[in-house]
Amino acid sequence: MPWQVENTLKLFAAGATIPFISRYRKEATGSLDEVQITQIRDLHVRFQELDKRRESILKSISEQGKLTDELKERLNNALTLSELEDLYLPFKPRKKTRALIPREKGLEPLALMIMKQSIRDPAAEAVKFLSDAVADVEDA
Repeated sequence: MPWQVENTLKLFAAGATIPFISRYRKEATGSLDEVQITQIRDLHVRFQELDKRRESILKSISEQGKLTDELKERLNNALTLSELEDLYLPFKPRKKTRALIPREKGLEPLALMIMKQSIRDPAAEAVKFLSDAVADVEDA
């Protein structure tokens, strides 16, 4: 019954322990036993963690400017942490690796030519890749 769960959570909030609640607060919980009280506590903790993660994900996607009403509704309706993470995966920021930085500067074709050893003078080829992001041949 909802009132049993509500009262049990109030007792937990007041600092009561599982044995204390099951032995001395039977009138407040409707005679729930220790197993049921433990399940209530565990589910409450799980839902609190789920709500914290949901808020964090909503904030992250919103900051990226990619939060739609449909996505927000789907995130709010997710009942498990794995479902929440699956929805967040396409929007999760990627970590910048050492290889990603040159790729963002457009230097991947130069790196591939050097790895294949298809060019004799890498410095001469690097001149073609100079831009605002790549200042000089040494940087390339």
